[in-house]
Amino acid sequence: MNENNFVIVTDVTCDFPPEMVTKLGVEIIPMEFLIDEVSYLHYPDAREMSMEEFYQRVKSGKMPTTTQINQNTYRKVFSPILKEGKDILYIAFSSGLSSTWQGSCLAARELEEKYPGRRVMSVDSRCASAGEGLLVLHAVRMKEQGATMEEIAAWIEENRDHVCHWVLVDDLKHLHRGGRLPAVAAVAGIALGIKPLIRVTEEGKLEPIGKVRGRKKGIEYLLKKTEETCVDPQKSIMWVVHTACEEEAKDFCRTLKSQFHPKELYLSEIGPIIGAHTGPNVLAVVFLGTHK
Repeated sequence: MNENNFVIVTDVTCDFPPEMVTKLGVEIIPMEFLIDEVSYLHYPDAREMSMEEFYQRVKSGKMPTTTQINQNTYRKVFSPILKEGKDILYIAFSSGLSSTWQGSCLAARELEEKYPGRRVMSVDSRCASAGEGLLVLHAVRMKEQGATMEEIAAWIEENRDHVCHWVLVDDLKHLHRGGRLPAVAAVAGIALGIKPLIRVTEEGKLEPIGKVRGRKKGIEYLLKKTEETCVDPQKSIMWVVHTACEEEAKDFCRTLKSQFHPKELYLSEIGPIIGAHTGPNVLAVVFLGTHK
């Protein structure tokens, strides 16, 4: 059996644009969100509700909710791959923000029993959005160079604590409402014009790390953190993500390019699964650095 005979699977929370999904050849599991009491599945191409419509509804005061991936979805996605005689390396959304990874471990054990000789390795990314995406991108490239599933899983577990997520949010009310931040932290960000800054921790949770007055100061903070924690910018892959503030994100990309000259720079929009908890006007930069 060829040791490279496996498929890399991840969640739609990696926020890959559709063309990247095609280019990398990864399998993406859609995830569910509810808005106005109607359930939608979010795919990379946002086929059931466009990003624009989703964020317009959130801006108008709608409060979306999300659910974790259920066992049936794992069976539906994993079974055809295992039937083909291939193994699965599943890179999951952070266990600090969702029960997705835990659920996948149960599904993996069940399916390994059903398909003897097949393996399903589930790795907790402890990352979100492009942080998860960055690990998937590295995994695909390692696979292309002949790395085994075990080698890639070990690399992810070794490097996930080095994925920096420096995030500027408009306010913390969505994060608090979705249970992703305690009330005390949320209240601290309510003052007029104050923009909170957050990071993803080593446990894969969200943590406020500061606050500034106004977006301009917030963007300066992101640049400062990039300078402090990006080891070798010119050899780095940097990824900018945003929620419904594309022009600002493009400007930020230009600034990163001129200031740090990264080897690769990507831009994508955060989908409804994470956007339901952050709200609009999030701007973040992600890369492999010294520490989270």
